[in-house]
Amino acid sequence: MKRSKPLVLALCAVLLVVGTILGTVAYLQDTASVVNTFTVGNVHLKLDEAIVNEKGEPIGGRTDTGNTYHLIPGQTYTKDPTVTVLEGSEESYVRMLVTINCYDELVAIFGDPFLPQNFVSGWVDTVWLTTRVIDVDDAANTATYEFRYHTTVKAGANADEPLAPLFTTVTVPNTMTGEQLATIADLEISVEAHAIQATGFANADEAWAAFSK
Repeated sequence: MKRSKPLVLALCAVLLVVGTILGTVAYLQDTASVVNTFTVGNVHLKLDEAIVNEKGEPIGGRTDTGNTYHLIPGQTYTKDPTVTVLEGSEESYVRMLVTINCYDELVAIFGDPFLPQNFVSGWVDTVWLTTRVIDVDDAANTATYEFRYHTTVKAGANADEPLAPLFTTVTVPNTMTGEQLATIADLEISVEAHAIQATGFANADEAWAAFSK
């Protein structure tokens, strides 16, 4: 069958129009994104004390390795363990652990329990709270005492400024005899400072129960 030329041209024109319309269709659309940035929190602290000579007299500067003392009855020695929570740290609970050796000998001299806070000055029990003797190691002949800072140290607060010292001096009672002193000739007082984030804990007890060295 012979198609007329005008009809063929008309069909081509319709196809061309349809093709042009389909070729220009564009859907309304957009794209958005959110980029989350995470920073890592930390807790950092410093523990130091005044540098002293063997008589316990300050000679300037501070040390984080400790001092050596020559014990004499009635003598008072400067010892001021001080914690600084460093800038950028999260809000934290802070404590100090004081470990004393020659524990049996100290108990024999001063009675049981032996409490180091009875022989220091400058300790404020409303600032550094003593909670308990947390460990007595019979094999090592040591006892460890816990002192907790009375409140959390907030992030950014007191940045790089030291907290109040745990105590400022230690005194050897003038009632001690030479024989008693001889039994504690190797006496050592070790202090450790700990900090743990406050976020996520209901109170200090819960936080320190979760603390691991």
